[in-house]
Amino acid sequence: MTETSTSEAQLPTERRETAVIRLAGDSGDGMQVVGNQFTTTAAIMGNDLATFPDFPAEIRAPQGTRPGVSGFQIHFSSVDIHTPGDAPDVLVALNPAALAVNLPELKPGGMVVVNTGRFTASELKKAELESNPLEDGTLDGYRLIEIDMSANVARALEGSPLSPNEIQRCKNFYALGLMYWLFSREIEPSLEWLGQRFGGQPDLVDATRKALRAGFNAGNIHELFQGRYEVPPCEVMPPGTYRNILGNQALGLGLVAGAHCAGLELFLGAYPITPASEILQQLASYKSAGVITLMAEDEIAAACAAIGASFAGRLGVTSTSGPGMALKSEALGLAVMVELPLVVVNVQRAGPSTGMPTKVEQADLFQAIFGRNGEAPIPVLACSAPSDAFECAIEACRIAVEYMTPVILLSDNYIANGSEPWRLPRMDELPRFEVTQATDPEGYQPYARDARLARPWAVPGTPGLEHRIGGLEKEHITGNVSYDPENHEKMCLLRRDKVRGIRDSISVPPVNGPESGQVLLLCWGGTSGVARSASEVLRGEGLAVADLSLRHLWPLPPGLEEVLDRYETVIVPEMNAGQMHCVLVAEFPDREFLSLPKIQGRPFQSSEITTFVRKALEQRS
Repeated sequence: MTETSTSEAQLPTERRETAVIRLAGDSGDGMQVVGNQFTTTAAIMGNDLATFPDFPAEIRAPQGTRPGVSGFQIHFSSVDIHTPGDAPDVLVALNPAALAVNLPELKPGGMVVVNTGRFTASELKKAELESNPLEDGTLDGYRLIEIDMSANVARALEGSPLSPNEIQRCKNFYALGLMYWLFSREIEPSLEWLGQRFGGQPDLVDATRKALRAGFNAGNIHELFQGRYEVPPCEVMPPGTYRNILGNQALGLGLVAGAHCAGLELFLGAYPITPASEILQQLASYKSAGVITLMAEDEIAAACAAIGASFAGRLGVTSTSGPGMALKSEALGLAVMVELPLVVVNVQRAGPSTGMPTKVEQADLFQAIFGRNGEAPIPVLACSAPSDAFECAIEACRIAVEYMTPVILLSDNYIANGSEPWRLPRMDELPRFEVTQATDPEGYQPYARDARLARPWAVPGTPGLEHRIGGLEKEHITGNVSYDPENHEKMCLLRRDKVRGIRDSISVPPVNGPESGQVLLLCWGGTSGVARSASEVLRGEGLAVADLSLRHLWPLPPGLEEVLDRYETVIVPEMNAGQMHCVLVAEFPDREFLSLPKIQGRPFQSSEITTFVRKALEQRS
């Protein structure tokens, strides 16, 4: 439902519940910068929002080519949303390649805002276009807005001391100004940010501010848009103090909070790798919170340093992506053997090998659960959204210290670089699981176990608590090196049972939707938000469809089978070839599951899931 208001002094304004914008250009055009600025402004104005940055892996792909296209999509709304949106309502394309790459995903009848200044013969050739899409009928059926942003920016910055190339680099803020005008946004927050960001470069501050204002003022020309839109604030979010947060930021804060909840200081050993590097960068700024970070020479050293920190009484953490997980596998086996707490963050990306480093995938589940030599069980968790990464990190810390075990926490590129509003928790709302490290030598045995089968944590240098450590098999209770076959089997089963016992401290996540019905969308990680959106759409059509997002992937939570039995069909959407589907089939062999895989380096759209569900129901009827 929309409302339209008019006045003699203003163009008509259409009120909308929600909108999706995609900004696209060369990787050097600053799409991520202006996308983040629009996001911040939307958050200030009280909208619910979700974002999806999309950029090439190359540091600087050839300018004007399709592989070099960088994009940023934002979904902002006056109602609760769960994804960055499917098809954009508005596409801003700063060059032909950006138009060619992104046009297939634009909503039918959507608006295309193009920078005509880049639609030259040479630019069309670099974009592999045989004809000009502005003239050959390609854009028939869309609302085309043609603006020579290159010329307009040059005119607005006439007399600037910046070079012509530097002036053209300001056109991203011209495009941002257009979008601010079109969607009735305030430009003051971005004007202030520019002053802070480029405070030491007054000429650049002046130029970018002029470009932003020029774009905003250009929107008021009647021949361009003939109207504008307004997306009111979201009134359904719980009261509190909110900030816009990226997934990697939330995860880093969650690790610091988790160490605090355990009464420990945090150590991070990491090697830079896309898309996990920001976790190292963020935690390096938290020295005031007792955080120590080490940028190691390689992934193996990073993991081993974190294990050493846990041996010394800190909470050891290491962060990486899929290729780094492969290198850390031997160290993870060591952490299993010595039974020390360790949190291993894997921000998944498309593989195998180097794969597509800046694209999304959930294909490391098998690696996380099974990817080590010998019987080396490790609990595995997954965060489902940028804001969920905070709580999930705390939960990973809890399991690590309470059960004296390494824990693998899976995120993915979609979550890591996406953002959404996050309500800041109060410190007294956080769980407490303070660690009691062994100090009494009376009766101390390094591999005696408590009710959770966790061994005591004795810090080196504590008088009377000397014990052996290392990767060789341990004798039950004493921790002495042992090659006894029966002891080896006993210790393997004890370590297995300890991980299985984590089920006693977790529960099945709540179901969103009917408690029983036709379909349950069972998801994990980055598919969770889109599955929620799809189930809401299908329920609006009168179908009994629910969704459930798993946080604990290994071991699976108790009571899950009873939930599954309440639905006629269980569908498992995931951004891999069906790995969780295989795990579920193995764990519940008497239950049928339908796999919905996607391995294209891009997240699901809700329409893909709704289409699959409708077809599945048709086949069953």
